[in-house]
Amino acid sequence: MEGVQNKRKRGCGIIKIEESWTQKTNLARPLTEIKRLFLWQYLLTYSFDDVLYLCIGRKNKLWSIGVAVPLLAILLCCITFLWVRRRKKGNVSLQDKVGMDRTEENALVWRIEEKSSGFTLFDLSQLQRATENFSEGNRLGRGGFGPVYKGQLSDGQEIAVKRLASHSGQGFTEFRNEVELIAKLQHTNLVRLLGCCIEGEEKILVYEYMPNKSLDFFIFDENQSSSLNWSKRRVIIEGIAQGLLYLHKHSRLRVIHRDLKASNILLDQDMNPKISDFGLARIFGSNDTEGNTKRVVGTYGYMSPEYAYKGIYSVKSDVFSFGVLLFEILSGKRNSSSHQFGDFLNLLGYTWHLWEEGRWLELVEASISKEMHEAEARRYINIALMCVQENADDRPTMSDVVAALNSESVVLPEPKHPAYFNLRVSKAMESATVVESCSLNDVTITQDPEGR
Repeated sequence: MEGVQNKRKRGCGIIKIEESWTQKTNLARPLTEIKRLFLWQYLLTYSFDDVLYLCIGRKNKLWSIGVAVPLLAILLCCITFLWVRRRKKGNVSLQDKVGMDRTEENALVWRIEEKSSGFTLFDLSQLQRATENFSEGNRLGRGGFGPVYKGQLSDGQEIAVKRLASHSGQGFTEFRNEVELIAKLQHTNLVRLLGCCIEGEEKILVYEYMPNKSLDFFIFDENQSSSLNWSKRRVIIEGIAQGLLYLHKHSRLRVIHRDLKASNILLDQDMNPKISDFGLARIFGSNDTEGNTKRVVGTYGYMSPEYAYKGIYSVKSDVFSFGVLLFEILSGKRNSSSHQFGDFLNLLGYTWHLWEEGRWLELVEASISKEMHEAEARRYINIALMCVQENADDRPTMSDVVAALNSESVVLPEPKHPAYFNLRVSKAMESATVVESCSLNDVTITQDPEGR
């Protein structure tokens, strides 16, 4: 009896709460709607009997149970249905995304087959046989895209096979970018893409094989650098310039490479240079002069300041990279290296220091310095300094660079200071490699000479 009285007291309390809430909010809508809105709150707070008493009122309890139980069952069914539907929708979305990726891959294959008569779509089994199942003995190196293997097709043709790594920072977008770009670009100083393979999770690019590896293998190795005399280096410099000029001006597409560096310059059997790796390249319209990105990619040491700091890229970004590369070919030293250039952290600052003091010949590698006239050395260093000027508007175009390289009659202007030239090692703490703050141009950069 006492339990029944307590329940009735609690029921009366619930009714008082209802009446008090209705009076305070001055709502004219039916009380049943208010009860429905706060049903879950009461379910958590009061007993089942109390909830029935609140929802139905003072009517017969058996009738109350007969109405409330079906309502609760319907509510639970609705919640279960919505949960299952939402989970199923998530699975369908994931399947749709995978399906979209497959559709993109199929569309790429169709475009290649339709437009590129000289382009081959390889079977995975062909490339496995050509590389002895991607054996370590055939591996030539590794880049940001993935490992590169030497292979030989059944007709005896040697190939370079670049296999997209599953953990690669590059994905299908970069793969498609390289395939569609190189398939349309044809120049003696650009590496030739023979074909590709898209099969399951495998995405593979197949290039012509370059027996002499890449430029960095020669210029940064004391034992190998002597095989590159000044005459060969000059041909390499002019070839790289011609390749860039084609990309910027003479190709069907206006292309910004964005990752020009020594390891991306391949050398054929005659030591002619071939620009490679177009995964990061961008196409410009005929009226476009620059682009902007929040995703800054490339290799520190070769990146122009406006691109490294603000994500702004243009043909002048490639010109900057070419200037850095020209310094490295002349000196045999990396712009970004573990050893310092006197008080300077990079080759640009060191060269500027020598230029201001009239000692530019000291920059040239000893093995080629005897082959060069002093005036010729000064001219090439002047061109390189023009390319790496801090302000992009001050840098020449590749048309200007090619003209200056090919004709001594072209008058060269006095260059302004290069980017990053004030990066120095504090003399007080040389071992700690502290950078002195000299101007707004100062910046500390993580440098990766081996590639991205």
